[in-house]
Amino acid sequence: QTCALPISNLGSLLVGTLYVLDEPSIGLHPRDNSRLIKILENLRDIGNTVVVVEHDEETMRKADHVIDIGVNAGEFGGELVYQGDLKGLIKNDRSLTAKYLRGDAEVKVPAQRRKATKRSIEIVGAREHNLKDVTVKLPLDMLVCITGVSGSGKSTLVHDVLYAGVKKMRGEWNAAVGFCKEIKGVEHIDDVILVDQSPIGRTPRSNPVTYVKAYDAVREVFAATNAAKTKGFNASHFSFNVPGGRCEICQGSGVVTIEMQFLADVELVCEDCRGTRFRQEILDVRYKGRNIHEVLEMTVREALLFFKDVAKITSRLKVLEAVGLGYLRLGQSATTLSGGEAQRVKLASHLAQKTTAKTLLIFDEPTTGLHFDDINKLLSAFRALIDSGGSILVIEHNIDVIKTADHVIDLGPEGGIGGGEIVATGTPEQVAKVEGSFTDRKSTRLNSSHTDISRMPS
Repeated sequence: QTCALPISNLGSLLVGTLYVLDEPSIGLHPRDNSRLIKILENLRDIGNTVVVVEHDEETMRKADHVIDIGVNAGEFGGELVYQGDLKGLIKNDRSLTAKYLRGDAEVKVPAQRRKATKRSIEIVGAREHNLKDVTVKLPLDMLVCITGVSGSGKSTLVHDVLYAGVKKMRGEWNAAVGFCKEIKGVEHIDDVILVDQSPIGRTPRSNPVTYVKAYDAVREVFAATNAAKTKGFNASHFSFNVPGGRCEICQGSGVVTIEMQFLADVELVCEDCRGTRFRQEILDVRYKGRNIHEVLEMTVREALLFFKDVAKITSRLKVLEAVGLGYLRLGQSATTLSGGEAQRVKLASHLAQKTTAKTLLIFDEPTTGLHFDDINKLLSAFRALIDSGGSILVIEHNIDVIKTADHVIDLGPEGGIGGGEIVATGTPEQVAKVEGSFTDRKSTRLNSSHTDISRMPS
């Protein structure tokens, strides 16, 4: 048998079964992750095969057999870099994963943490779900991490109480709000933004280049060509979102949906435009030998070279490259992006706008689906947002993010009824010394990652 099941179904004692799990550590505290690994090892020991797609280092180190795919992402990946035991992988010179496992590359602790300013937001007396009359201060102008075991109250505090509460105070929220006596310091921020992993668009016409608003400049470049001027085409003719230059048979999506009476709908490549999304007259217009369809087929990296002399385009594409999405194609449908990719496109959009001053940006486990190297790029983007005047609040279990935070708020000590309390606050090294917090036990795992949290600079 073959099973691709949620973690809740792993307790069954099937034998001779192939279990396939895609990142089962998502949302798990390192304490709970260790428990998950024990369950997987037990499934193996009773006569099953367990295949896990995972970025978690502890899971890799416990694996009997490792398959490393890469070397990089997108069209720069897709190769079998290594297959075998962990010792062999660590010795592999081509593997990017191996570089982090060896310690040749790592997510470094900042040389100096940001000092608290006078600006902060304070939540007073939060009592939603399992929160037990919680009062906590969130420093602004820095990277703040909310940690704690699964079910400790992190999402309730951040989503239901803080985010919904601030939005309600601004008149931008009509749904239920988590209870608290008061939220102080809201005057210190102009906006609060939740950057989650929901899709950036639900149609094939939505794509990364339109989301970061680089496509407007691309259309202007084509409209400025002599061929476009001769035919009377303006920038709107090079858009697949409005009538004019797009193919009207597929309405600019490149595919036609055939409704099946008793089966799922089928998408077929549009026979009129052959998937290019534009009329032939538009495709005849070329810039540097490429038409608009061929440009949209470029990766971000290729487009940066192609448009190197057009600052309005490169300035926005560079932020996609900066967050590790250089492999995406400009016109790639948003429906094909993973949750992690969608979140990073949103992050890139905020970086490109450069309007994050006095803005509180909230991220809920942004490392979901990210490799060690991608986490490094994510943290660089966080630093850029803070340097431009923003404040970042992250719900996270990933040690590499926690150890780089300026301030940590640890909830717990357990989940459910056993949680909902502030266990520790302070810098990562201060929280690591609190014996009542499961965060203090993370230092053991950090030692295997070449970093001892107890020796971090303050």
